[in-house]
Amino acid sequence: MSQATGMTTPAPPAQRGKGLAAGQLGLLAVVVLGISTIAPAYVLTSTLGPTVQAIGPYLPAIFIVGFIPMFLVALGYRELNADSPDSGTTFTWVTKAFGPFIGWMGGWGLLAANIIVLSNLAGVAVDFFYLFLAQLTGNASLAELAANKPVNVLTCLAFMALAVWVSCRGMKTTKHVQYILVAFQLGVLAWFTFGALSRIGSVPGTEPLAFSWEWFNPFGIESFSAFALGLSLSIFAFWGWDVCLTVNEETTNGRHTSGAAAAITAIAVLAIYLAGSVATVMFAGTGETGLGLNNPDISENVFTAIAGPVMGPFAILLSLAVLSSCASSLQSTMISPARSLLAMGYYKALPDGFAKVGARSKSPVFATVVAGAISAGFYALMRFVSDNVLNDTIMALGLMICFYYGLTALACVWYFRRTAFSSARNLWFRFVFPLLGGLALVVVFLQTAVDSWDPAFGSGSEIFGVGLVFVIGVGIIALGLLVMLWMYRRRPEFFRGGTLRKESPALEIPE
Repeated sequence: MSQATGMTTPAPPAQRGKGLAAGQLGLLAVVVLGISTIAPAYVLTSTLGPTVQAIGPYLPAIFIVGFIPMFLVALGYRELNADSPDSGTTFTWVTKAFGPFIGWMGGWGLLAANIIVLSNLAGVAVDFFYLFLAQLTGNASLAELAANKPVNVLTCLAFMALAVWVSCRGMKTTKHVQYILVAFQLGVLAWFTFGALSRIGSVPGTEPLAFSWEWFNPFGIESFSAFALGLSLSIFAFWGWDVCLTVNEETTNGRHTSGAAAAITAIAVLAIYLAGSVATVMFAGTGETGLGLNNPDISENVFTAIAGPVMGPFAILLSLAVLSSCASSLQSTMISPARSLLAMGYYKALPDGFAKVGARSKSPVFATVVAGAISAGFYALMRFVSDNVLNDTIMALGLMICFYYGLTALACVWYFRRTAFSSARNLWFRFVFPLLGGLALVVVFLQTAVDSWDPAFGSGSEIFGVGLVFVIGVGIIALGLLVMLWMYRRRPEFFRGGTLRKESPALEIPE
């Protein structure tokens, strides 16, 4: 039965895949892709400052609290993937659960989140690229080039083009690049963490804090708004593990390997964040001057300020690690929007061009180029509109993540409603866990949307008195509604249930 018209529509034929090369990735490769997309070095340097400003030294608490709903949602993703593996993930699963209109908006949320973070990754990469050149040459003026908007944007476009080129070459090239970049990133982060712990109290300009288990207590955070802001930033810090599910059609035994990889990735990243955040807070403190994490002059990229005191002459390696983190994530993050666009084209929710796969690379070349072009344009626009593009886009990204992750988790609950109570295992993994995770993200989404109306919530940038964070986050969702209505007129078959609905058979994924 078509959910759009109420008319009976014949079931679509069995699906045999979209042309992606199967069996290219094993468990380790998928976990590396997950860690690469999350980009721990990039996340720590771009979120430590804003998060400390919101909730003080309670970084461990907020990371753990942010991890819980994300892990619960990941369990729901695993159940959906085992039942219906598909590179479309949110788009496909939400469509099968709630129908084509809500499913299309879920896919739009995923695309928007990825486009926002791609622009943000490129921005951080530009900052650290010129910082690295300045440290390498001893010419401090080179670091100032990142503040030159035309130079900044042109450099960003070059980085984006390089990431698109690597992605278009196929998953094999992507995998080899990621092994190198992720290994380097994690090695330098470990060096920095141990270095910070060993130099506590020995560096001028720091007000070190003694370790306290109170930092792990979320109830010590002063207000719910501060808690919601910190949680939104924490959720951003874990975002990206769903790329493990996006590559299910290209993974050996994708029904099970992708779900396991997502869970392993989330746990590994939590351990990295706890170690890095505790070491940084203990070393630098939360003061508003010097190297204190509340100093507004260093909050956007805290590692820039504290790398030298911690690592001495090897501080350049931390800049290079963050640069490699951004570069690896910039490239691996292309995977999700490209394959979501591929799925939306395959199921006739977008023009047929998006359904094309390269004959040699077996990758969605057209979709990848489109995703990269939109991300580059978004970054260029934001760089000239916002006074603090990194902070504003990170906060807006939290809104988008809560939107599509929460929607997918609730889709899991509804999709499995008839089997959820058939066993104790199904009760927990198909109902309780995804329901709790989904509702938690919905609450954070609503609270953040309300708070972000005030320009003070972000950098202070505004449009007609409305905070830029709200305009970006909620405005992009509203834009998605308009695009969906336009696509409904152009591609009615999908919206009438003719290409994808709950009864549609799952893709045939090789074991």
